[in-house]
Amino acid sequence: MAGNSFGKLFQVTTFGESHGVAMGVVIDGVPPGLTLDLEAVRRDLQRRRPGQSDIVSPRQEQDDFEILSGLLEGTTTGAPLTFIVRNKDARSGDYASMQNLYRPSHADFTYEAKYGLHDRRGGGRASARETVARVIAGAVAKQVLAPLQLEINAFVSQVGSIGMAKPYSDYNLPAAEMNAVRCPDPEMALAMIAAIEAARRVGDTLGGVITAVVKGMPAGLGEPVFDKLEADLAKAMMSLPATKGFEIGSGFQGVTMKGSEHNDKPIGIDNTADGTRIQTASNNSGGVQGGISNGADVYFRVAFKPVSTVMQSQQTIDVDGNPVAYSPEGRHDPCVLPRAVPIVEAMTAIVLADHWLRLKTLR
Repeated sequence: MAGNSFGKLFQVTTFGESHGVAMGVVIDGVPPGLTLDLEAVRRDLQRRRPGQSDIVSPRQEQDDFEILSGLLEGTTTGAPLTFIVRNKDARSGDYASMQNLYRPSHADFTYEAKYGLHDRRGGGRASARETVARVIAGAVAKQVLAPLQLEINAFVSQVGSIGMAKPYSDYNLPAAEMNAVRCPDPEMALAMIAAIEAARRVGDTLGGVITAVVKGMPAGLGEPVFDKLEADLAKAMMSLPATKGFEIGSGFQGVTMKGSEHNDKPIGIDNTADGTRIQTASNNSGGVQGGISNGADVYFRVAFKPVSTVMQSQQTIDVDGNPVAYSPEGRHDPCVLPRAVPIVEAMTAIVLADHWLRLKTLR
């Protein structure tokens, strides 16, 4: 199976299945001599894990990890870092009734079309449980990026049709961690939580949008042409389960503007310890021009579809093409967004760490 690795100099390879023995990640390219803060890794894993509130999956996984290589007495050696997280609360029996049918909007048919089979124990590699490995890698990436003193904040900005109306600059973004839905607007958070709870009561699900903001960006991250910073961010985000859209800066709204309105006009220059930044009167570019960061905030939005597993009877077909009724069992999120916030942050950090290491090779 191809496609399990991401990045060039900071390369992440994930492995394992949702209902297998363990999930894991190999992180290659971590510089030697880094004292790794393992508690910081655990904190990010706790933000992603199921069972943390009433509006997420009740599956109970503590997500304790083991380190198999790349660390000596708490310090990175430069060898590949390998983490595993053992699955302790998998219930494969919940999927017994689904063995011979194709679940609506799942990867059952497409995996079978490609590989000739699919993992019937909860989705295998297609399961969102795979993201536990990404969060570990992202926590390590943040520590690689520590000298830059970046602030990477993601938050839920929309659930269903309920969305924040103000720009991100009007909010205290870390305050998103103070409520279960991870929205920095307390009033909107209550409305979002109520909507998710209402959907769950009738066995349905909701999608929405996560916004990510990176403050303190240096200029110069990103490669021209195929490895543009926004292109790698888009690939990173669109590789996440349930994602269906990505936009950076003005995004699709920018098409309604004229060029004279959309241009980010330079108004000054900042000389900082980590390089030179240009100041602009606006930031419709989302901090990236020509595929390379200009030092302004990088901000983007990621759209997540409603969870495909709805706790209602639906029509589908079995592997022989016969129509059947499908009534799922098991433990599922009514909305992935609250748990996806740390995953979006993790993938952002992975992209930035990779591009920062590339920049360092030039200097």
